[in-house]
Amino acid sequence: MATFLYKLGRLAFRRRHFVALIWVALLTLAGVGAAGAPPAGNSSFSIPGTEAQKAFDLLEERFPGQSADGATARVVFKAPDGEKMTDAAHKATVEKTVGELADGSEVASVADPYTGNAVSKDGTIAYASVRYDVSGMELEESTKHALEDAAQQARDAGLTVEIGGDALQAVPETGATEIIGIAVAAVVLVITFGSLVAAGLPLLTALIGVGIGVSTIAALASALELGSTTSILAMMIGLAVGIDYALFIVSRYRAELAEGREREEAAGRAVGTAGSAVVFAGLTVVIALVGLAVVNIPMLTKMGVAAAGTVVIAVLIALTMIPALLGYAGRRVKPAGEKSKLLGGARAAKNGEGKPAKANLGTRWASFVVRRPVAVLLLGVVGLGAAAVPAASLELGLPDDGSQPTSTTQRRAYDLLSEGFGPGFNGPLMVVTDAKGSDDPQSAFTEVTDKIKGLKGVVAVTPPAPNKAGDTATITVIPDSKPSSVQTEDLVHAIRDAGADVKSDTGAEVLVTGSTAMNIDVSQKLNDALIPYLVLVVGLAFLLLIVVFRSILVPLKAALGFLLSVLAALGAVVAVFQWGWLSGLMGVEETGPVMSMMPIFMVGVVFGLAMDYEVFLVTRMREAYVHGESPSQAVVTGFKHGARVVTAAAVIMMAVFAGFIGSSESMVKMIGFGLAIAVFFDAFVVRMAIVPAVLALLGKRAWWLPKWLDRALPNVDVEGEGLRAQDDPDEKRELVRV
Repeated sequence: MATFLYKLGRLAFRRRHFVALIWVALLTLAGVGAAGAPPAGNSSFSIPGTEAQKAFDLLEERFPGQSADGATARVVFKAPDGEKMTDAAHKATVEKTVGELADGSEVASVADPYTGNAVSKDGTIAYASVRYDVSGMELEESTKHALEDAAQQARDAGLTVEIGGDALQAVPETGATEIIGIAVAAVVLVITFGSLVAAGLPLLTALIGVGIGVSTIAALASALELGSTTSILAMMIGLAVGIDYALFIVSRYRAELAEGREREEAAGRAVGTAGSAVVFAGLTVVIALVGLAVVNIPMLTKMGVAAAGTVVIAVLIALTMIPALLGYAGRRVKPAGEKSKLLGGARAAKNGEGKPAKANLGTRWASFVVRRPVAVLLLGVVGLGAAAVPAASLELGLPDDGSQPTSTTQRRAYDLLSEGFGPGFNGPLMVVTDAKGSDDPQSAFTEVTDKIKGLKGVVAVTPPAPNKAGDTATITVIPDSKPSSVQTEDLVHAIRDAGADVKSDTGAEVLVTGSTAMNIDVSQKLNDALIPYLVLVVGLAFLLLIVVFRSILVPLKAALGFLLSVLAALGAVVAVFQWGWLSGLMGVEETGPVMSMMPIFMVGVVFGLAMDYEVFLVTRMREAYVHGESPSQAVVTGFKHGARVVTAAAVIMMAVFAGFIGSSESMVKMIGFGLAIAVFFDAFVVRMAIVPAVLALLGKRAWWLPKWLDRALPNVDVEGEGLRAQDDPDEKRELVRV
């Protein structure tokens, strides 16, 4: 591995014009493809294997032409204080608004409040339901404007009017904090390298990689039904790993220059050593992201694969374009430590009787940990354990209009409907009765209705609405609790249990669907998939790290440390987004259940990112150990060369992720915060404290590997042993003995 990458790095350095041209051409091609591609529609949210999805598919089959997947809008009207919606003037205003809404070319149907029993009991609130032929993301802007204009005209007539549903769904915005995150990354790079040129290389290559990845996603979005969140996730992860991977290689390049090597040779060795760590770190991220496919939720699979593709691009750019740009930069990228030598040249020129150079902060910290491993280990584990305590109260759900900020019309419409019709009105359940196998479908429909009316927590049940064939009917059930509550979930399960009795009596199958039931099924599916996903991802990465470190205990320690950091990060997410701690600082206007996919998503992404630091830091330790240093001294040496770079990489990754906290999309906001805090815990507590403490306690046992397994594993040479052997034949013989 190291020898191949060494040759690749030298080739890219020499043929830098050709390499740069290839990447610029790819960026241009992706940009042209994105510019000419049709706009992305709404990403498919089908959930194979769930009852809600089965019912949805049945509706498509038995009720054709009803646009079951089309956008919906609820235009909610409220009369001024002391007046009612049944007053003649207000009734005329609403009917005029309904007529204007029905004129739209994409409108499938509009339900008049006065003929559809959509006026509250006290007469103060009414709503008109609008259904469209296409999804919310596919609606023409003119259609959305017509909806808003109709509502505004009703407001001008004296009514309070708000619009709920997904018809006004917009592409989420990330906000200005994303730019701040990149700016923080730039500052950290300048401090790390002490040079604007060296600092600019990782930023430039990361932006090129993200540009290619996001543009490719945009070009394929319509064909593959990729939602807007997919590109945001790819941008988030692509920026973070792109900067970090380039940082690793540029840092190693400067270290090689400091050892007196020529620039082309230094570039080759940087790619051969740090580049090997980048390849395996990137592989762990890709495994974690692609592994999301085991959940069998197409949207999550597409997000993971798209983000994994961006990571692959980041790895390839780091291995090829960074050495090419180093060739362009020439002497403007200085050897590591050159500034300090210039400032202290007279002192450095002294003979061996002069004082040795002061150890850097990484060396001093590692030396302290090696002397006090038990205390550091206990403090780190207890601290992460305390942070993880809120995770015991984790409540999962999917966001609805009730989780929107109060400044949005969707949230105000949600509140008005709750006020006029009860909290459960915002999450109606649709019960589909398939009586095709029943001898008496009408009796089956009646029995289902009667059983549901007798259940606890039901406010209203509509009469069965059969299809033309008369073999399938829909029943709308209004719970007395809000959509994301435990009571509503219990009601869904109770209806399904009652459906089992109906099937045994009549042969008719009862299915519960609707957005609320779909959210419940998604949460359950994600919970069921978490353990298999964890076993798959951690297991594959564990095998990969055994090959990299040629050890059993080091990969095991890496996996256990990751679990600690993920639990602590989930605890922080619960504290902020569910309990409301620091919610004002984070811009969280509405607390509630944590997004259902957050745990499994954090497991996948954080594991991959955590292994970045593990691979880069511990390969330096193994490199020192293989070349004769004691286990404790190898830990110190690894920190001497790697702590500064890993610290900078972690701060950069945290800044990039934190930049997405300013997003208008609650899902993106939560992911940004969760990943940022997880990187903090993993980099600064696990990798910088727990890892060296455990390695110090294990000593030589940390690098133990059964001889039979050592012979069976391929030698990938991540530490660059083969490159050292090229310089020193005696060392080559020594390495063979090791």
